[in-house]
Amino acid sequence: MAVTGAAALTWVAVTAVPATADSENDSAATTPGASVAGIGPCAADPAPVHQSLVPKTLEVPVPYPVPTIDPGPPKPTAPQRIRMDLPADPCTNPCPDLTDVPEPESLLSRLGLPELRINPQPFYFAIPGGPPPAPAQPAPPNLRPPTDAAPRVAARPAPRIGDVHEVAKETGADSINRTDKRWQVYGTDLGIMWESAPGEIAMAFGDTVGRGFHPPGGMGGDWRSNLIAFSSNRDLQRGMVIDRMVTDTRCHAAEVLDSRKADNIEITTIPTSGFALGNRQYLSYMSIRTWNSIPGTFYTNYGGIAYSDDHGETWTKDPYAHWDNIFGLANFQVGAMVPHGDYVYLFGTPNTRLGAVGLARVPADQVLNPTAYQYWSNGDWTPVGGAAAATPIVDAPAGELSVRFDASRDVWQMSYLDTAQAAIVVRESDAPQGEWSAGTPTVTVADFPELYGGFIHPWSSGPDLWFTISTWSDYNVYLMHATVQ
Repeated sequence: MAVTGAAALTWVAVTAVPATADSENDSAATTPGASVAGIGPCAADPAPVHQSLVPKTLEVPVPYPVPTIDPGPPKPTAPQRIRMDLPADPCTNPCPDLTDVPEPESLLSRLGLPELRINPQPFYFAIPGGPPPAPAQPAPPNLRPPTDAAPRVAARPAPRIGDVHEVAKETGADSINRTDKRWQVYGTDLGIMWESAPGEIAMAFGDTVGRGFHPPGGMGGDWRSNLIAFSSNRDLQRGMVIDRMVTDTRCHAAEVLDSRKADNIEITTIPTSGFALGNRQYLSYMSIRTWNSIPGTFYTNYGGIAYSDDHGETWTKDPYAHWDNIFGLANFQVGAMVPHGDYVYLFGTPNTRLGAVGLARVPADQVLNPTAYQYWSNGDWTPVGGAAAATPIVDAPAGELSVRFDASRDVWQMSYLDTAQAAIVVRESDAPQGEWSAGTPTVTVADFPELYGGFIHPWSSGPDLWFTISTWSDYNVYLMHATVQ
């Protein structure tokens, strides 16, 4: 990962700032038939291609130990927010002074040879430097929800997947959204989606880099732990068009959930799902302690919930709504939260991509009160035993959950990375607790090496399953379409 400063989470006014147009690109043609700003790519742009598994630049982080005293998280400060007015022509570069600066070229790259970069990075061994800061709000009441019966239902047959194809590159250079030119998003991943308002989809991204980006992975400068974009186009056959991103300066997407950026304390903060209840937006997220662990794993501090009351511009990490990672084994570190009826359902896995899926539910008006949650355990919704007592509803291994209720078919649908099958798989059930069907692969590492993700677009309906994937070699987000027969 690259290293940069962290943003904080309190509100400041949003002002409109016009972007500067690039006169050289004013006449560039858009995609034929495009009518939505940002659809791209432009006629002058090359078609996007997937990166080779042999990288042009290989950056090797080398951790070195650093004993330190940890004073705790810094006090929040007001983040800067602006609202950009982008040019009507999506092929116009709004900020050429920021994005058209040539990248430095090494001798090895000029010779067509891979460049190896050794990047020493501190790995902290921290001693607490004082008491944690007192929460700015009182604790919610201690509730004792009842135990309710919740037997499993008969398993559905495994979904039958027909045609699967890549629709569009959503982020990075030569993507349909030209995120490198418009928001200095050169490399990013995930693309977690939820309906943030009628007719609008929010999309959350993970670790993001700007200029100097060089895959594999999120290597480069201008590191931000997460971003949020918004989209309104329903014609997904052209790709998911980003109308705007939350921005902090001209042509620069803002980090919305801060992180310490200190390896083995808190290296980053990654969104895992999102949903809206009324005018409030929610993000489940995981506080990553370190990526430097056994291959295929990572360690979290906790899984938590943040909320926004200004439509995603600024976010507050709730000080009580979190699940601590005891001894690295706790469940509900990676969460997928789904509102349905009177409840919000929380599907969760431990840190790593190797754990089983647990399930909890909470009344929709008590999402931020951890004592209001009931966990599904052997046929009951119960608070007894808490998160540790949740019975797996889907066996390991499962990573990067995405769950939704498909109202058009009256069925629950789950997508995730199955590391045993080396594929993104889809399961279905008539009840959130299952039985869940067997998992059917949609895309595999044979199709997309170094694959992960699999986040479902909320406007998927009937046989049309739209979802995003990322690959480590590209480190960008792609929209996929699969036909569920």
